[in-house]
Amino acid sequence: MRLGAGHRVLWLEVVKVLADIVLIVHTLIAVFVVAGLPIIVAGNIAGANWVNAWWFRLTHLASIAVIVAQAWLGMVCPLTTLEMWLRRKAGQVSYEESFIEHWLSELLFYEAPGWVFTVVYSGFGILVALVWWRYPPSRRPNGHP
Repeated sequence: MRLGAGHRVLWLEVVKVLADIVLIVHTLIAVFVVAGLPIIVAGNIAGANWVNAWWFRLTHLASIAVIVAQAWLGMVCPLTTLEMWLRRKAGQVSYEESFIEHWLSELLFYEAPGWVFTVVYSGFGILVALVWWRYPPSRRPNGHP
């Protein structure tokens, strides 16, 4: 099915918005993983039991486990792959970026050799595991032991 010029322009805009949504979700996951650890530690020190809720802790542990596994396997994050695919489908090149894409990309992506990411992610994963051991999660909904 061939799209008319007007429909094609609209379709390209929709695909650009989808790429921005993927980037936003990717950034939120990164913030959750990074900020989750100090929140868990600080919450336990302050006596905020909700930080030990099973669903919260398991989601946090699983998130960093996936990131560490991808780093060790040399995989590119599927969200990065999806976003780049959408941007190519939308006809975007690296210099044609939206405000959202530019600033979130600045926060999320940086240049370093692959081994640096593997070491950093692995170290962070070890910290998450140590915090899991030090402050075990609770299976109760409110996080109380």
